[in-house]
Amino acid sequence: MSLGAMIRIGLGRDLHRLVCGRAFLLGGVVLPADKGEDGHSDGDVLIHAVIDALLGAAGIGDIGQLFPPSDPAWKDACSKELLRRSFEQVKKAGYALVNLDCVVSCEAPKLLPYRHTIRASLASLLDVDIEMVFVKGKTNEGCDSVGAGEAVEALAVCLLERV
Repeated sequence: MSLGAMIRIGLGRDLHRLVCGRAFLLGGVVLPADKGEDGHSDGDVLIHAVIDALLGAAGIGDIGQLFPPSDPAWKDACSKELLRRSFEQVKKAGYALVNLDCVVSCEAPKLLPYRHTIRASLASLLDVDIEMVFVKGKTNEGCDSVGAGEAVEALAVCLLERV
């Protein structure tokens, strides 16, 4: 296979505890909820998983390497901006996004009413058609910290193609 036709798969995962006094962010969208993600940045668990998937597929690194939580510059950083910066590096490395598929696990809120808005937000941030981005919501059926409503988890897988 020539480098011109190279495709790469990336997988990202993130999990954050839910706490009172923080916004519940998914894919750059604020959802109505009693608790939000605890994190060094704004805590958008879905965007963080997407960043790791993209960076991993391009072989660039991971979110902790590019935006270390030990660096005060990233305290309360907007995850949308972190995604924009990360994706710019992916594009500079010579890759284009073919598709992005995500799963968010949380007990509340239910994601179906917000799925289109979340997909549109991610597609806009990545400057791709909404058909290239999909997001599914799952519960953990009462199991573990996610199932107890104490945390939210996101998985993202992407396909990149060398351009």
